[in-house]
Order: sequence, then structure tokens, then C-alpha cells
Amino acid sequence: MRGSRRDGFVSFISGMSVLSIAVGVMALIVVLSVMNGFQKEVRDKMLSVLPHAEIVHTTAPISDWQALAKTVASKNKEIIGAAPYVRSQGLLSSGANIKGVAVTGIEPKAEKSVSNVAPVMRVGKLSDLKPGSFNIVIGTDLARSLGVVPGDKISMMVPQGQFTPAGMVPRMKQFTVSGVFSSGHYEYDSSMSFIHLNDAAALYRTGGPTGLRLKLKDMQEAPVVARNLNSQLQDGYYAFDWSRQNRNWFAAVQVEKRMMGIILFLIVLVGAFGLVSSLVMTVNSKRSDIAILRTQGASQGSIMKIFMIQGMFIGFVGVAIGVGLGLLIAFNVESIVNIIEAMFNVQFLPKDIYLISNMPSEPRADDIIPIAVFSFLLSLAATIYPSWRAARIQPAEALRYE
Repeated sequence: MRGSRRDGFVSFISGMSVLSIAVGVMALIVVLSVMNGFQKEVRDKMLSVLPHAEIVHTTAPISDWQALAKTVASKNKEIIGAAPYVRSQGLLSSGANIKGVAVTGIEPKAEKSVSNVAPVMRVGKLSDLKPGSFNIVIGTDLARSLGVVPGDKISMMVPQGQFTPAGMVPRMKQFTVSGVFSSGHYEYDSSMSFIHLNDAAALYRTGGPTGLRLKLKDMQEAPVVARNLNSQLQDGYYAFDWSRQNRNWFAAVQVEKRMMGIILFLIVLVGAFGLVSSLVMTVNSKRSDIAILRTQGASQGSIMKIFMIQGMFIGFVGVAIGVGLGLLIAFNVESIVNIIEAMFNVQFLPKDIYLISNMPSEPRADDIIPIAVFSFLLSLAATIYPSWRAARIQPAEALRYE
């Protein structure tokens, strides 16, 4: 009975080792998949209103943007769209509601070739932005904070003032809300607006477009295209890509992902220590059996292989269960989160803090395969010492008191 109780306890420790490894692998896959999905979701929503690359002139407006667009497109096959813009800041007010916004002057027809603002319009169309109409398109959250709907009038104050006998007076212009868009990215939906290029040039007195927005076949090639453009463009022009515009955000996500991976990998390490403990206890409980095998001619290598195979099996089962559960949760995490939010009336991702309100997930093979391989190798490494100790047992010493 004492032996059966001891064997049962060893089995329990082995089961806990399998569980620890499985939980660690599962947590790694789920967390990294959610972080991948979060990064992809935010990036895609950013690029629904932002261009893949831009060209600006450092000292003057771009006099002939069509010619510039044709020139850069002929030299870079990745470029599939170009549109001019004027970008500045403004202060929108409606009644007692005031909001600082980013103002972008666009040419509606050309803009459709470089961004996805037109498809995400909730009310109105980009084509409603006509020269001299002083119409404005704003985000849904911005419209809500200002308390306006399409057709309402709002006032815009621009930083550039004008001199009067009374001193410097800020310029103001009344606009008509002609449309509302929803990119799904809170930062842009709450602080971005679009007006016609000519109206922006007149309001900010730029004399024409201040830059050129570019769309590429593959957004991942944007850094290479920007470098090539900088070597091709004339003096005074400068090109940059979307990754440089949001470098700090993407760098922070990568650092966070790396640190979370290291922290969660410690759970797998705990499982490996449990595996060492279970094998050591197994060796101690099987000393007499090992001694009998040695007296019958079993070599130290064969004894060592027996316990290493047992540890490898425990590690493999733990990793397999962890990968299976991790993928199951990662592919259904949004539905799981929605159920939990509905049951407990909570919101895990307030969009004014996390930019998006849903829980995205993107399992990637280049994350899952290394997690599974390293976890299995760690489990394999954990079997070496107990197996070596089993192989070193001397038959005479083990059978002395049997």
C-alpha cells in the first residue's frame, strides 16, 4: 500500500508537470497571438486614413503635383497611387463645444487612390468636398463630442493669425459638416477632419499642396521605397514612410511583446522544474527495479534512455496539449471575450484608451513553432540530470536492504 501511495503521488507530480507545461505554452500562444492581432488591427486602421508614404517639400508648396507623381511612379513600380494634400492644425467649435483637430486638405478624386476614407464614410461622400464650398468631413467620435450632424455649421480657428489695428487676430472660417467617417481607430475618429485641397490652401495660405501622399502595392516595402525616393528626388524634397511616422508606437509594441514572451516562458520553466522533481522521485521509487535491470546486464546508457524517454513523453504531451488549447483559444478569443463582457457587463478594451474596442488575434507560425520547439527542448534538458542519476545507481547499494 505504501508503494502504491508513493507511485500515485509520483503520478500526481508528473500530471502537474504536464499541466504546467501545457498552461505555459497555451498562455504564450494566446498572448502573442492577441498582441500580433492588436498590432495588425491598429496598423490597418491607421493605414485606412494614412498613406503608405509621403513626399514633402521643405521650403515651398509643390507647384505641379501631377508631374511629380508621374515621375516617382515611373521610377518606382511599387507606387500605385498618389494624391496631394495640405496638413495643419485647427480648433473646431460648435456652441460651447471646442475641439483641437488635425486638418487635411485633399483632392477627393485623387484621395481615393491612396486611402480608404471613402469606403468608411458613414454619412455623405468625399465628393461633397468641392472647391470653395468649405465643406468638412469629420470622424464619428469628433462629431459626437462637438454635438453636430451633417448639415450643421461649425467654426474653425487656425493658428496663422492676421495683423489688424487691434493687434494679432486669429483667422476663423465657418464650415458645413458634409460627411462623417468611421475608421475604427479612436485617435483618428476623434481628432481628424478633411476639407478640400483648395479650401485648405486658401485658409492656411500655403499657395498649393504641401505634400504628396503615396500608396504602394505592399506596405511592408514602404521603408525601401522611401529610401529610394530620397536618393532620386531633387533637393528640397523629402520622402518618409508610415513606419517612421509611428515609429515609437510600433517599437513599444515590439518591446512589450518581447518582454511578455520572456515573462510567460517562465511558466514553462516552472513546468520543467516540476518534471525534474517527478523524475527524481520516480528514480528514487524505482531504485530496486533499476538495480535488478543492471544485474541482468542493462547498461548505464539504456537505463538513462528509459528515463529520458519518459521525460520526453511528459514534455511532448504537455507541449501538444498547450499548442492545441492555445490555438483553440487564439482563433476564438474575440467570441470568448464578447461572452465574458456580456456576462459580467465589463469592457476589456475601452476604445478611448486602447484605440480599438474589439479583441483581435492573429496566430502566427513564426511564433507558435519556436514556442513548441523551445518548450520541448527545455523539457528534454530537464530529463538529463534525473536520467544520469538513475544510470549511476549501484546495484549492490540499492539491493542491500531489500
